Amino acid sequence: MSELSDLLDEIVAAVDSVFLFSPSGSLYDRFAETDVPTVVVAQENAVDADDYVKLPLEFEDVSERIRFGIEGGLDSEFIEEGDQVACAAKLFSDDIDTITRVRAGDFTRSGVYDLFVNSRAAPDVIRNVLEVAIELGKKGQKGKRVGALFVVGDAGKVMNKSRPLSYNPFEKSHVHVGDPIVDVMLKEFSRLDGAFVISDSGKIVSAYRYLEPSAEGVDIPKGLGARHMAAGAITRDTNAVAVVLSESDGLVRAFSGGEIILELDPEEY
Repeated sequence: MSELSDLLDEIVAAVDSVFLFSPSGSLYDRFAETDVPTVVVAQENAVDADDYVKLPLEFEDVSERIRFGIEGGLDSEFIEEGDQVACAAKLFSDDIDTITRVRAGDFTRSGVYDLFVNSRAAPDVIRNVLEVAIELGKKGQKGKRVGALFVVGDAGKVMNKSRPLSYNPFEKSHVHVGDPIVDVMLKEFSRLDGAFVISDSGKIVSAYRYLEPSAEGVDIPKGLGARHMAAGAITRDTNAVAVVLSESDGLVRAFSGGEIILELDPEEY
């Protein structure tokens, strides 16, 4: 047992901060009395922590939960690049049962924290759309790489700034992103031109929309095409966010306020 104790001591030795993921009040109180800065990452600040990162939804994947918490801690300036952080989270039980050590900045900051926290649409809607785009980026359509554009939130204004390219298969439906059957439909329709428009609550409002806001003043990196320009323009002129799967380089990018806030490689995410 001494070897196990030594191993645990090495994991938590000389860390700069401790991140507690949805801790009990008694556990937080114990850590709050130590000299090590403690950050709580949870959906609600039930323990009234001074340093708190809001978790918009409970990621099932613990690694994603930790990644999100670290990004939030960096954005909130609770930690700095290079800090050693001990993360305590729940994996198998209702109480914290897992401890891992992370060096802040060792992984590429994805932008997921900014996308989830600062979007008008519900966080689970953003996640579901992102998952569709990532899976489509991994598998393509019939073995071929495809592109797609999803505009999420502020659907009324987005519809007013766009026009139909073809019949809208979702016009009289009440289906939502996240339904496995609907997600299959989205992947199939992505082969055709135009954007998907999705409401704040995840309802599929339309497919095959041509976005019409002026692209004047929108600045995107060289090599990115019409989908990215349209995504930048529509998010500059509305409160929507846009998720784009690039047909040319296979990357998934998210836009908000006319700017790219996230870039992911589906094969590595």
